[in-house]
Amino acid sequence: MKNAYLAWMQCSELRQNRQRNKRFVFGDQWADQCTDLAGNTITERQKLTQACQTPLTNNLLRQVVRTVVGRFRAQVINAEQIRANSLLQVIQANHLNELDSRALEEFLISGACVQRVEPLADVPGGVRVDNVNLNHFFIDSATDPRGDDSTIVGMLHDLTLPQIMRRVAQGNRRKAQWVQRLYSTQIEERVNDFASSIGAGSVRGYDFWHAPAGRYRAIEVWTLESQEVLTCHDKRRGTLTNIPFSDTSAVKHAKNDPNITSRYDIVHQWHCRWYSPMGDLLCHFISPWPGGRHPFITKFYPLIDGEVHSFVEGAIDQQKHVNRMITLADQIMTVSAKGVLLFPATALPDGFTWRDVRRAWSSPTGILPYDPREHSAKPEQMITQKGNSDAYNMISLQMKLLEQVSGVSGALQGKSEAAGLQSASLYDAQAQNANLALTDIYDTFNTFRHMRNRKILTLLGDGSIAERPAADNPSPAAESVPQTPQDPASRDDGSTAPAEALR
Repeated sequence: MKNAYLAWMQCSELRQNRQRNKRFVFGDQWADQCTDLAGNTITERQKLTQACQTPLTNNLLRQVVRTVVGRFRAQVINAEQIRANSLLQVIQANHLNELDSRALEEFLISGACVQRVEPLADVPGGVRVDNVNLNHFFIDSATDPRGDDSTIVGMLHDLTLPQIMRRVAQGNRRKAQWVQRLYSTQIEERVNDFASSIGAGSVRGYDFWHAPAGRYRAIEVWTLESQEVLTCHDKRRGTLTNIPFSDTSAVKHAKNDPNITSRYDIVHQWHCRWYSPMGDLLCHFISPWPGGRHPFITKFYPLIDGEVHSFVEGAIDQQKHVNRMITLADQIMTVSAKGVLLFPATALPDGFTWRDVRRAWSSPTGILPYDPREHSAKPEQMITQKGNSDAYNMISLQMKLLEQVSGVSGALQGKSEAAGLQSASLYDAQAQNANLALTDIYDTFNTFRHMRNRKILTLLGDGSIAERPAADNPSPAAESVPQTPQDPASRDDGSTAPAEALR
């Protein structure tokens, strides 16, 4: 349980960067922290407001993300007819095109996408696929782009009490009643006591332990564990099986059978455990699916030295410069003189008052008498456009830089600077060249989809799918049923602790 908490905390930087990127994509682009003249930490919006300026936003990132997702949708439609027939029912039942579009949007914003794939008997197609919210997902440090070097992975579930009871009881009423009592007695106090006992009671980790109002938290943890086995080849049946050394009777029988050839080995398998936030072990089982894998498919980008840097992250600075230039242009227009009349006092005609001059100047047909022979100075209108022009040039430059940084050019968005002046073939060539800048993003995401589809096909090939549990059940494995809430609760280290210690 503590290892799961540490893995969740290791993902805190990913969640923070994702939250900032999401703010920029959806229009909240003045919330970054800065310091004022007094050294106080405030937001950029507050700093501009204190300077009597209006923070303006021209959200270009949203259009960039929509363009990339739109291109992906077009590719999916074009490739629909060549999909494998065995996948069509799963694709249609789970609306995978929609799920993948939202997963790609998440991938562009956060640099990570996670889906959960598991066989379920009561789902059309026999396999259910879900996008996993990164705020509820955790994984230990990984440096392999394929995700093969992780040893702990899991997610947080916010469920109603009946849902939790159904998930972990496996049709056992006594265990369902035990779970109900666990979640009905001094939950907050017990959660805080348990978190403090394992050194995880900091404010930063609050979201790991607590669910929103009306929901209850359950923590699903998958760990990669090693086990000593006896690998046995049965010559009569032509089968190859692994017998755990903990099963002494089966090991002894295999060694004494002359038709069985055996050897010692160590295998790695994924073990799932469901915990309450109070530290109670609700259920556990070894992965029953082909290959002994966990149900999560993950992809992080680019994962160099274990670091994640999203597509959106690289364009945020350009977006901020665009906003600053727009705000500056607005400020110049606000304080600059526009159409002000400079009228020398010595040039005031005889018999005219300043009110007469104002009335004549404001009238479209007004006439102001002026004799250049008697007065060296003449009325002159003040027009300032140079400052605005420079600001608009800077805005145009920053927008072009944003296209270059993101790789989403005007041709990719369906617009051209010389519309009507170039051939269709030239325009198509420009669009194709612009699409090359996004090849890495698309290929990486398509690798993620390929891994997901391969897992689906593997599960579809498992003959025991029809015997899998219902959608709300995490495992077909039968669990031991605690007799009362006072029964000992299992721990990660194999030790037990009385229930009183958890309260």
